[in-house]
Amino acid sequence: MPVSTRFHRTIAAVALLCTAALAAGCADKHDDASTIIRTTTNIAGAGVVGADRDTATACALPSAPDQSSTRTVTHTAGVSQVPADPLRIVVLTTSALDAACALGLWERVAGAVTLDGDRTQPMYLGYGVVKVPSVGPLGAPDPARIAELKPDLILGDIAPAAGGYDALSKIAPTVLIGAGGSWQSDFAAYAAGMNRSDAADTAMQSYLTEAHDLGPALNAAQSQASVLRFTPDTIAVQGTETFAAQVLSDVGVQRPTAQRGPSFDITESDLATKAEGDIIYVMFEGPEGEANGKKILRSTQFEELGAATDKRVFAVDDKIWHTTGLTAARAILTDLRNSLNGYVTD
Repeated sequence: MPVSTRFHRTIAAVALLCTAALAAGCADKHDDASTIIRTTTNIAGAGVVGADRDTATACALPSAPDQSSTRTVTHTAGVSQVPADPLRIVVLTTSALDAACALGLWERVAGAVTLDGDRTQPMYLGYGVVKVPSVGPLGAPDPARIAELKPDLILGDIAPAAGGYDALSKIAPTVLIGAGGSWQSDFAAYAAGMNRSDAADTAMQSYLTEAHDLGPALNAAQSQASVLRFTPDTIAVQGTETFAAQVLSDVGVQRPTAQRGPSFDITESDLATKAEGDIIYVMFEGPEGEANGKKILRSTQFEELGAATDKRVFAVDDKIWHTTGLTAARAILTDLRNSLNGYVTD
């Protein structure tokens, strides 16, 4: 059954803009990310959120270090002596790159793992990150490439198969934060590795204040948001443990009763009971996930959902909503600001 309360706003419908022209903040050669963000405004009836995203100010201004001397940092792989103010950082995860961006240190990133597909780095971080030299694919960095870049700090989550922690620590001080923590604790751990704990605390409090203020401004508590992710062969309900769900919770957006637990997969026959919401957010895992999503969105079962009938289905960027990081969390706040009270207009 549809969610009990299908909330129709009196606020004017929020139109989603097609970026036929470059966003003013991204128009120069320093950050023309608007040229590489999706420009369509509709995917199988779902309005695309963030097509005109301005990434010119996505990364913060440089922050100051906490201490002025070399420090000892204890992490999941051991204990490392790290520089007080690292100048050449290699990141082995997207979340570490996000953290460097959030603390204003992305221009000190000397190398980074890259993503599959035609976009080597997530575009929400700005166009400049695509110019960061690659140290290999996500999950399989090449120690030889890392060594060539002469880093003074390496940040990651778990040790790569090639050489493990020992190979990395012989190149430069290495901080591995481990896997399975919350996105907020991961951000704090990366910040500690960069000697920016104070700046990280300030940035996190600023985000939480923005999220908590945004909720009442959008009347968020009156909306139950369904969040679905399409892979090439599944429909995954994004449960409360996921990054996107946690950001929604920070804003005060409610979830449908069926989605107030861990993530789970559903089939087309489950859509009416497990996918309905006042508003539905959908994301796609790559081109094949998008193809599967389009098929489902055009199905009779999906088109009969109340949110679909009301034109309240929105497509969001998988590389933002299905990742972790403070910069990504801020991007989700912008997406909610531009869609939670909106309707698809084309």
